Amino acid sequence: MFQLFHLTPGKGGSLQQQLREQIATAILNGNIPLDTPLPSSRKLSQQLHVARNTVVLAYEHLLDDGYLIARERSGYYVNPDILNGQVRVASAPLAEHESVNLPDWQQRFKLNPTQQPNIVKPRDWQNYQYPFIYGQFDPSLFPTVNWRECCRDAVSGAAISDWAADRFDNDDPLLVEQISTRLLPRRGVWASPDQILVTVGAQQALYILAQLLMDRNSTIGLEDPGYVDVRNIVGLNPVNIKGIPVDEQGMVVDERLDECDLVYTTPSHQCPTTVTMPIERRYELLKKADEQDLLIIEDDYESETSFDSNPVPALKSLDRSGRVIYVGSLSKTLAPGLRMGYIVGPPEFIREARALRRLMVRHPAANNQRSVALFLERGYHDSLIMNITRNYQTRWRAMHEALSVHLPRSHTQPTFGGSCYWVKGPEGLDAEALRARAQEESILIEAGAIHFLTDNPPKNYFRLGYSSIATDRIEPGIRKLSELIDELL
Repeated sequence: MFQLFHLTPGKGGSLQQQLREQIATAILNGNIPLDTPLPSSRKLSQQLHVARNTVVLAYEHLLDDGYLIARERSGYYVNPDILNGQVRVASAPLAEHESVNLPDWQQRFKLNPTQQPNIVKPRDWQNYQYPFIYGQFDPSLFPTVNWRECCRDAVSGAAISDWAADRFDNDDPLLVEQISTRLLPRRGVWASPDQILVTVGAQQALYILAQLLMDRNSTIGLEDPGYVDVRNIVGLNPVNIKGIPVDEQGMVVDERLDECDLVYTTPSHQCPTTVTMPIERRYELLKKADEQDLLIIEDDYESETSFDSNPVPALKSLDRSGRVIYVGSLSKTLAPGLRMGYIVGPPEFIREARALRRLMVRHPAANNQRSVALFLERGYHDSLIMNITRNYQTRWRAMHEALSVHLPRSHTQPTFGGSCYWVKGPEGLDAEALRARAQEESILIEAGAIHFLTDNPPKNYFRLGYSSIATDRIEPGIRKLSELIDELL
């Protein structure tokens, strides 16, 4: 029985928690006989080289949870009641003449999302020396103490009784209030509760929009180059996609939009080129939308990390005809793993979006909504944005200086802010080959061809993120990358 348990200090919780979980798993798997006592706390602690109190507390916890029963002068045994209701099926071997008719899954699939082009990021990116990876957060900037406080308060007795009941399709009213009064006003947007829907990140918001507003007769204009995931989400529907070029002022507003029913844009920090749409072009886009009866999906991408003291207001804040549906997220500030986003739109649209979301997930996890609401209410998010912006601005300058020295004329410095640079490599460079070669040298970059809609995209673009790399590693990382480019040309 001793061989069932292996404890690793510093990994997977405390030693007591690891032991408790491993004993519970062994019980549920039937690895511990019902009539055999568990080892005494003294024996097990000696075998596992842990304090006896660690074993005692683990046993007591399992006793309280009903996994174990105590027999006087005999020890701890598996509680047979914990195994009630478990179905155990022994698979019989096939006879020689028998065969199994397995389903042909490829014939059954109506969609093949795995066949879509996607950005692939190493899961162990933190182990790389120069992680110019995009879309990850810096653990050193995460407000652990403040977040832990909000999570703790969100699971207090009073809080649990408030959010644990079935909310049907409703969101946490405190979170909706904070989005309305703290997040949106920063972008000049004012919205009532019936105009706000909380989503599992911005991607669920975009999926809901695609399902509600597009069919085979619809044409949507997408920025080219643009956001890969929105292209893939839209591509799941029988919809017509029209690429709209991007210049130094963002999405171009011209006659190509006349053919569209909807348009998706990232005006604050265009993905992936990082350019910001000036207010004059925003008014042009809104005028075009009025003239052509267009709907605009505004993904206010990275708007929080602005280095400009007077940022350009969101399209939604300039909209007077209700044509802009606004998508926001906390992924780029608080943490991408929380998957917390929101949609702002007319009440009639939000009602349908809420009904569709109910069929998908009912609502995002209520405890997470409450934790985020408390984090916003107590001003911790405002403080976090200031800290992130201050650190990003330092890295932004370091990136610009390093690129200017080692890859001159390769980039335009983002003026709005954000967390990345879009780089045009020398003619003849294959950025995908550079990405693979750089990874061998502990450098992570993102090849840019995947962002283009055309069949033969330019191959010499790549993206460099600076949200997860220390400032002192930026210059040596860019220098090494420049040497690898020379090697490949």
